[in-house]
Amino acid sequence: MNDQPPTPEPERQPQSHVRTRRRPGRLGIAAMAGAAVLGVSGLAYAAQANDTAATAASTQTLTQLPTENRSDRDATVLPLDPQARSLENLEGTTDATAAQEAGLVYINSTVDYGAGQAAGTGMILTSNGEILTNHHVIEGATALTVQVVSTGKTYQAAVVGYDATHDVAVLQLENASGLTTIKPDTSGGVQVGDKVTGVGNANGDGGAASAAAGTVAALNRSIAVQSDIGDSGEHLSGLIQVSADIIAGDSGGALYDADGEVIGMNTAASSGKANVTGYAIPIGQALTIAAQIESGTASDSVHIGATAFLGVQMAQSLGESDGALVAGTVSGSAARSAGITRGSTITSFNGSTITSAAQLPKAVAGVAAGKSVDVSWTDASGASHTATVTLKAGPIG
Repeated sequence: MNDQPPTPEPERQPQSHVRTRRRPGRLGIAAMAGAAVLGVSGLAYAAQANDTAATAASTQTLTQLPTENRSDRDATVLPLDPQARSLENLEGTTDATAAQEAGLVYINSTVDYGAGQAAGTGMILTSNGEILTNHHVIEGATALTVQVVSTGKTYQAAVVGYDATHDVAVLQLENASGLTTIKPDTSGGVQVGDKVTGVGNANGDGGAASAAAGTVAALNRSIAVQSDIGDSGEHLSGLIQVSADIIAGDSGGALYDADGEVIGMNTAASSGKANVTGYAIPIGQALTIAAQIESGTASDSVHIGATAFLGVQMAQSLGESDGALVAGTVSGSAARSAGITRGSTITSFNGSTITSAAQLPKAVAGVAAGKSVDVSWTDASGASHTATVTLKAGPIG
């Protein structure tokens, strides 16, 4: 039975767990190195600090996704920035040294069940493969492969947890041991004018890591994160501002001081080709969040483990009805298995009354993947149903 609408709107997650999909940009990229792709677009997020436009570090290249495979998350895609920078037109960017590559990994994501791929950078925290990166580097991923830069060895990775609000995520490599870790400097002694070098998977091509030299321009900076549909999003604060050519693919990578110690995690950068301004999360701040994730302590901003996935697509308008109107369901999902179909209206989830489409993703986000919950709905004919469903893990929120 085909319960897919011509133009469904995916169920949206709450900002505390998943921000509106960011339009990629400079850093973290999710740059697709792909051959023939259809409907190629870029995702990123834009930031603004003191009237200076900045674009966050993740570009993702996606193919057009068949309707029935779209997940219950924001999957809006926008054209790539025509002014996007690349290594070919940047001065002051060189190949990283072996010492700078030590402790770094390249993160390659399969996005939305094979709809596209993304690439970024991460830092090794433990010898058995705990990885620190930006949340936006892995957002939307349904599979993660990680390559250790210094050895070329690849691993599958699982999500330990993430903090979308502060753009931090922790991964765990499978069957890893004996890895070289980064050397963080958490003393907080960073000063304006200090020499720094941003290192990462520039452009997401997976080749030699790039090194962009610069200086610390300011401390404790705040930037406003703008969603891909132009509305105001969340803010990142306490950032290190640097004058260095941080570009797409560098997100999650290391910002080194003159002694070769990590003082920050590359996260965002200004748009354009001149007077580049980069932003990094101080390593102490990132490690504090990572420690909370490692402890398994969830909070309003910290999500532990995989993202729960109901598998419904929401209609753009509910009209005068109450509840969340279903435009379609994803094959193999809990919703499809329960018998929820196009035209159904979900009225209750896990004991909470659902009165609008906006409520449902928030309710789903508050449940751990693998948990069983009760869902009530009215089908298109007006008949009422209730079923117990087990939520599967879905795209990273």
